[in-house]
Amino acid sequence: MQLIHTLRGAMRRVKRRPLDTASLQFRLTTEIAALSVLCLSCVAIWTSWKMQQLLITTHTQSVEYIANRFPRDVELYSEMLPVEIGLQKTINNVSVAGLVIWVKSIDGKQLLAQSTGATSSFTATDELMSLAEMPLKPQVYKVGSHYLILYQGLVTAKGKLLGKVYMAQDITEDQRQLIAAIQGLAIVCVLATMLTMAAIALRIRRSLQPLQEMSQMAGAISVDDLSQAKLQLSNAPTEVKELAQTFNMMLSRLSDAWEQQRQFVGNISHELRTPLTVVLGYLQSLLRRSNNLTDYQQEALETAASEADRTVRLLQDLLDLARADSGYAHYLLEPISLNDLVFEVAGMAEKFSSRLLQVQATKTVVAIVDRDRLRQVLINLIDNAVKYSEPNQPIDLILEGTDQQATIQVHDRGVGIPLQDQSRIFERFYRVDEARARSTGGHGLGLAIVKTLVEGMGGTISVRSKLGEGSVFVIGLPI
Repeated sequence: MQLIHTLRGAMRRVKRRPLDTASLQFRLTTEIAALSVLCLSCVAIWTSWKMQQLLITTHTQSVEYIANRFPRDVELYSEMLPVEIGLQKTINNVSVAGLVIWVKSIDGKQLLAQSTGATSSFTATDELMSLAEMPLKPQVYKVGSHYLILYQGLVTAKGKLLGKVYMAQDITEDQRQLIAAIQGLAIVCVLATMLTMAAIALRIRRSLQPLQEMSQMAGAISVDDLSQAKLQLSNAPTEVKELAQTFNMMLSRLSDAWEQQRQFVGNISHELRTPLTVVLGYLQSLLRRSNNLTDYQQEALETAASEADRTVRLLQDLLDLARADSGYAHYLLEPISLNDLVFEVAGMAEKFSSRLLQVQATKTVVAIVDRDRLRQVLINLIDNAVKYSEPNQPIDLILEGTDQQATIQVHDRGVGIPLQDQSRIFERFYRVDEARARSTGGHGLGLAIVKTLVEGMGGTISVRSKLGEGSVFVIGLPI
């Protein structure tokens, strides 16, 4: 159940996650969208170019057809009329809308004939004539507000070269329709690109959903969930399913390894505690009964007894944690008066530590706890406060109760805990200061045991601390 709640919280955090430019979803969406834009752009450019060439070819063929007939018509009229009159007559007989024709001499200095403008909305201006005399290409020329296709050729009559004929076909309306079509095509391409990007992003997001579920599962699994945690993906691709199966196999191996480690720690702690306790008993007995020891022997025995006692306490702590991890730590939960228990522990600790312990309680507080486990928790916290505060500084035990929970605060005025270490002091074997821990005899398991016992009773524990001002450990217990 705890895994489900944690997984749901992780899913909510993923849904609220801001845009990540380094994510696989963003990269795939961007790359595929860029490729789609490139392809659509190439298609649009090619289509526009092809339509423009088709327009040019269609009108060029029409102009070339008229240009091919023009010399024959000039020959025909020149047999009956003077050459200049024949040229003009030929031009006037060409009844193609939007076509302007003019003829110049070979040297280009004399205009021999031109359209009168009755069949077109424009005339052969100086700008148009100058442009037509340049080497022409099969393209659309813009002159003023008109779009034109230009042509030039030679004119002969009676076997004599008369000059050059120039033709300008007005395709303004067709060109504007083509431009409008290209603009519409561009708008369609933009809309298609946007829709494609949205569809691709949605599809990629749905395709990557199994990977997000795996990430959420991996972030939500704790040590206690290893044996039950399994990733089930029914609609995922084959590659993701294979990855999920491998992930489940890894979880199974981790669960087995963790269980073996807990059993090993528990067995070793149990097997070593008994002989070391016997050794400690003999050393203490020898120290009490031997009066003829030299100073060196006395010091050696005291050192051995001290280290043996420290090792026995370490093994006992490891055994307690191993039992809690394996589920063999049983709690006898019952309603008890916390006032009596706190005063009892404070009196006992004051007697053995020679420190002043001040208990503050404004009313009687009852909580559902295990008396022996809570006593062990308070003793560990008080011992911790004694170690890291000056001998002349008192230790406060503050007992409060609300409708929701009961709280016990252990407040010392010692060295304090750095902010970066406060989130890790409940980890096993974690020490804020290795040198200070060795000098006080700590081995980094006291607060881990406190957290395990408090949570085993359904409570919580937290810490507030400032360097040089001391620390406050707050225990929250159910009522």
